[in-house]
Amino acid sequence: MVELEFRDKTKALIDSLKNICAHYGLGNDGNEFKIITQTFLYKFLNDKFAYEAKKIDEKVANSETWEEALVAMSEDELEMLQLQMGGDTARLKPHHFISYLFSQQNAPDFAKLFDDTLRDIALTNNDVFAVKTDGGAKVVLFDRVSEYIADESKRDAFCRAIINKLVEFSFERIFTQKFDFYATIFEYLIKDYNSNSGGKYAEYYTPHAVARIMAAILVPTEQQGKVKNVSCYDPSAGSGTLLMNVAHAIGENRCSIYTQDISQKSSNLLRLNLILNNLVHSIPNVIQGNTVLHPYHRDGKDLKRFDYIVSNPPFKMDFSDFRDELDSKENKERFFAGIPRIKAKAKDKMEIYQLFLQHIIHSLKPGGKAAVVVPTGFITAQSGIDKKIRQRLVESKWLVSRLGNPFIYYQ
Repeated sequence: MVELEFRDKTKALIDSLKNICAHYGLGNDGNEFKIITQTFLYKFLNDKFAYEAKKIDEKVANSETWEEALVAMSEDELEMLQLQMGGDTARLKPHHFISYLFSQQNAPDFAKLFDDTLRDIALTNNDVFAVKTDGGAKVVLFDRVSEYIADESKRDAFCRAIINKLVEFSFERIFTQKFDFYATIFEYLIKDYNSNSGGKYAEYYTPHAVARIMAAILVPTEQQGKVKNVSCYDPSAGSGTLLMNVAHAIGENRCSIYTQDISQKSSNLLRLNLILNNLVHSIPNVIQGNTVLHPYHRDGKDLKRFDYIVSNPPFKMDFSDFRDELDSKENKERFFAGIPRIKAKAKDKMEIYQLFLQHIIHSLKPGGKAAVVVPTGFITAQSGIDKKIRQRLVESKWLVSRLGNPFIYYQ
C-alpha cells in the first residue's frame, strides 16, 4: 500500500508539472516534454543526493534540515562527502538545492537564476551525465527551460510555479525500491511524448509485456544472478524499454549498456531511464547518431561485438538520401545479404529493418544472444534480402526456438 500511495503521488507530481506547462501555453507544445522530463530529473537528482548524504554522514541524517547541515560544511568536507557517494549520484553544491531556489523565488530575474542553476549542474556533471553524438559533441543534462516561455514577463512566475511543486515532494522514501516502480513511473512520465505508432525512425514503442518476454528469453530465471560483466546493446534504443528489462534480469551492476539512436528526444529519454534504473555508469555509452550509416561503438577499427542485443528497429523508412553511401566495400561484410533498393514511388516504405537485422547479426559475439522484433513479412518472404538473412541464421544454427543461441522474436 505504501508503494502504491507513493506511486500515485509521483504521478500527481508529473500531472502538476504538465498542468503548469498548460497554464503557461505549453500544453502539447513540442518543448513541453523537455520541461517535464528535465524538471522531474532535477528533483530526482536533488533527492538522490540527499538520500546518499544522509547514509554517509550522521550529522546530515540527524539534522532538522539536511540542506542546512550541508551548507555548514567546509568545501573540503563537502568534497570528501561527495567522493564517498556512488558514481550514480550527481555532484551538487548548496546553491543547487531546490530548497535554495525556493528561498530565492522572489528575487529579481528568478527565471535566470533557475536556468543558471540547471546549467551549472549540467556542466559540473558533464563527464558522467552528458550524452555524446556520433560526431563527438556532448548533449548536456539540462537546457534553459524558462526560455521556452515566449513572453519574458511570465518566465519568473513559471519557474516559481515549478519550484513550489518540486519542494512539496520527496523521492527519498523510495530509493530502496527497484525496477518495477521506476518502469511504471517512466512509462507514465513519457506516455504523451513517445510515439507508439512507429511512424518515424527511432520512435518505435515496445510494450512492457513484450520487453519482459524478450528479457526472459535471453536471461531465464535460472541464469539470473549468475551472469556478470556482460555488454548489452540496442542499435535503435528509443527510450530504452528493452534494455532496462534485460539489465534488470541480469543485474544493473553486472552489465554495461550500449546504445545508438538517431533521435535526440529518444536519447534524452534514455538517459533519464538509465538514471532512474541505477545505470548511470552506462550513460557514456549512449550515442545519438545514425547507426546504419555511422555505427559508433568499436573495438579498434572493427565494430564492437556484444553479449546481448535487443531491438525493435523501425520497419519502414526512407533512407534514400544515404542509401548509396552504404553500398561500399567496408560494408560488404556487415550487410552480407544486400541493401534494399530505393522504391521509386514509395520511398517511405523502404525496408530499413533489413539493415538493422544484418547489423545486429554482425554485432553479436560468438555465443551471444539476441532478441529482435521483426515484421511478419520477414518470416514468409520467399526471395530477396529477407530470405538471405534467414538462410544465414539457419545455416549458422543461430535461429532456434529454445535458449542457447540468438533468438528472434516475431511480431
